[in-house]
Amino acid sequence: MTITAARTVSDRLLDARIVMLADEVSDESAHRLVSELLALSADDPQSDICLFINSPGGSVLAGLAVYDVMQLIPNDVVTVATGLAASMGQVLLCAGSSGKRFALPNAQVLMHEGSAGIGGSAADVAIQADNLVATVDRMRSIIARHTGRPIGEVTRDVGRDRWFDAEQARDYGFVDEVVASLDQVLPQRQIRRIGLAAGGAA
Repeated sequence: MTITAARTVSDRLLDARIVMLADEVSDESAHRLVSELLALSADDPQSDICLFINSPGGSVLAGLAVYDVMQLIPNDVVTVATGLAASMGQVLLCAGSSGKRFALPNAQVLMHEGSAGIGGSAADVAIQADNLVATVDRMRSIIARHTGRPIGEVTRDVGRDRWFDAEQARDYGFVDEVVASLDQVLPQRQIRRIGLAAGGAA
């Protein structure tokens, strides 16, 4: 695919109010997502914005920047897991608007506790450790808030890698529904703007 064609596809998706997280959560990808969310919200503060997620996770701080903007804008944010929503990708998935969080049938979700490299002097290590504990507590609270699970249950479950298939992700509260058709996610007017037929190829 040429650069021009890639830009055309990206433009068509943005025209349909669709943004993509299809790589690691990084400063770069977070900056792009934040910019797109703010621009789409400014253009139309009422219509939904749809975030498709296929991500192995990544930077917690970068992900929290996206999370905060998702909560900041007045729009409902529809989230869709495609492939893998792991770690910070899982957090963004469950942070979609209630009733508008979806997983495709073969999507997988990974929940685990974040980690970070700690080094330096003894004083620096203590400061970094305190910050890591506070960040982990914040992430647990976010997951509990959006899944409806008790904080104690979330704390127990994030202690080790825990994998969910689409149905298990729904049962845990990461998503509201497992979907197999585009018209279960997007209104017809958005589907038409990207030139796709609902439930199949263009």
